[in-house]
Order: sequence, then C-alpha cells, then structure tokens
Amino acid sequence: MSRKKPKNQVPEPVLRRLPWYLAYIKLLQARGKEVVSSTYIARSIGIDPSLVAKDLSYVNIVGKTRVGYSTDEMVEVLGKFLGFVDQHKAYVFGCGNLGAALIRDKGLYQYGLDIVAGFDTSPEVIGDDSLGVPIYDMADLDLRAEDDVRIGVLTVPVEFAQEVTDQLVASGFKAIWNFTPFRISVPEDVVVENLSMYASLAVMFNRVSSMSHGEL
Repeated sequence: MSRKKPKNQVPEPVLRRLPWYLAYIKLLQARGKEVVSSTYIARSIGIDPSLVAKDLSYVNIVGKTRVGYSTDEMVEVLGKFLGFVDQHKAYVFGCGNLGAALIRDKGLYQYGLDIVAGFDTSPEVIGDDSLGVPIYDMADLDLRAEDDVRIGVLTVPVEFAQEVTDQLVASGFKAIWNFTPFRISVPEDVVVENLSMYASLAVMFNRVSSMSHGEL
C-alpha cells in the first residue's frame, strides 16, 4: 500500500538540495559575503539557477531583484526549516565501528541530532564510556522510556536489522535513520530514512567502470 503524502509537503528532491544551499551559504557568510544571487549559488553547486529560486520558494525566502538573497536570512530560515536549529535526541543501535563513529561525530549535533546514548548486545561494548555517551544493553531499552527519545540510528549487522527495528517500533520510536543495506519494514506512522553506503559505492564503481570502458 502506498503512503499518502500530506498536503503542502515539500518534495524529497528539494529537501535533499536545501542542505547543500545551507552549507554553501554558511561558507559565504563566514567569508563576509552579505548577499548572493541564485545564479551564483547554482554555478557553485552545479545546478540550474531556476531550480535554486524554485527550491527557496518552499521556505519563503525571497531575493531582491538585481541584488540577491541575504546570506544571514538564508542561514537563519533554512536552519529552522530543516530542523537543524532545534536539538532532536537519538539513540544509536549497534555501537561497532560505524555506530561509534556517528556517536563521536560532533557535526551531527551542530545539525540538530543529539545522540544521547547507544545500545548493543556485546558485553565488551555495554558499559563502555569511552564514546562520551552511555552504552546500554538492548535488553534494557524499555527502561530508558523516560528519556523521551523517539529517533533511532540503526547501524546493526544486516541480519539483525529487522529484529531491532521491530523492537524500536514496539518501544514507540517514530523515526529510524537506517544505515544498514537492508530495507526495513515499519508501520505507516514511522518515518524511515535509508542511507546505504553500499548502494552509493555500487553507483560510484559502476560509473567509474563505464567511464573507463568508454575511454578504451
């Protein structure tokens, strides 16, 4: 069954481009640039200028004719619109190499994701405080209900992805950032964002191979 999109929902391709604009505008802002045109943004990022203007219309950022957009306004409005200004608490499930790296990544906090704890099943990992947040036993997940965390970052081995997902759903989690290559199944009221590094590798390898064959 297909999921119905809420009215006025911003298209996903737009949502994926808006952080590009924000990151780039932050660089310009740091360099002291006060205004920037859609053409300048588009040329620097490598997309069509009309697309920039259309994307920004979703967040009610209006530029001045022959002047451009205020960088200060863009940083403020985009940050709020994308949810990067507020802090959203999250747990990491699976604290191996990838999970540990995400916990250590302070950049995520700057973009609104506050990882407050990790969960694992390995006795060697549970209780380890070297990552800067507590690491709990998966069996104790329900005991952490008072933390009011509803976002789960999934970095478990692929064979446990659905099992852990079912635990998160049963515990009331409403959003899962899935780093596993397994396409997890969830109820319609749970948001899933899949980020498969393996799929990205496949695309990159395929394109490199195609380019190499084309040069022969």
